[in-house]
Amino acid sequence: MFTVRKSHERGVTNFGWLDSKHSFSFGDYYDPKHHHFRSLRVINDDRVAGGGGFPSHPHRDMEILTYVLSGELEHKDSMGTGAVIRPGEWQRMTAGKGIVHSEFNPSQTNPTHLLQIWITPDAKGLEPEYDQKTLPAGDGTWRVAASPDGRDGSLKIHQDAVLATTKLGPGQALEYPIAKGRGVWLHVATGNVTANGTPLDAGDAVAVEGEPLVSLTGRNGGEVILFDLA
Repeated sequence: MFTVRKSHERGVTNFGWLDSKHSFSFGDYYDPKHHHFRSLRVINDDRVAGGGGFPSHPHRDMEILTYVLSGELEHKDSMGTGAVIRPGEWQRMTAGKGIVHSEFNPSQTNPTHLLQIWITPDAKGLEPEYDQKTLPAGDGTWRVAASPDGRDGSLKIHQDAVLATTKLGPGQALEYPIAKGRGVWLHVATGNVTANGTPLDAGDAVAVEGEPLVSLTGRNGGEVILFDLA
């Protein structure tokens, strides 16, 4: 089964300083048909204006991944962690039994484009953790960004889920085999690609179940994030 979720179908939150698109139910946006996909709970496609940001707020029992596509995002949390996330960098935060953090655009003029991803962990009440790594998308190959065992230098998450990224130029082709019983969510972060013969543009996604593989081809070129989920 190959189910397309078009960009314009997503939920929207706009506060002026924030333009956010929600692939799944989030905040005031609720869609029972798109509440989650397996352990993947949230993909928020956020654009934060210069000087804008999220004030301190709590999280618990969630694996939170942040990936900056352009601009910068500054992070501070109740563990005493403070860092700036730049393009090609991933941040992983295990909220566990409770954490408070803030995120804001440190530039007063340049916008920030980021993806924030929530994955339901395999256990509750974990100790909060933080990690950040430079893991740019593979150039015509798959680059593992997060995994349960930290393979290939990826961020280690508390769930049987693998995040892999690639950038495909025009005409570049790449496949991803899907193990029996697993499902794939494919999100086009930038540009455009064709997946199993279906054209997809930035913000589009597709859920894949019961298929042996995903076959991708770059059109004008695009960056893709793939979630391989139990």
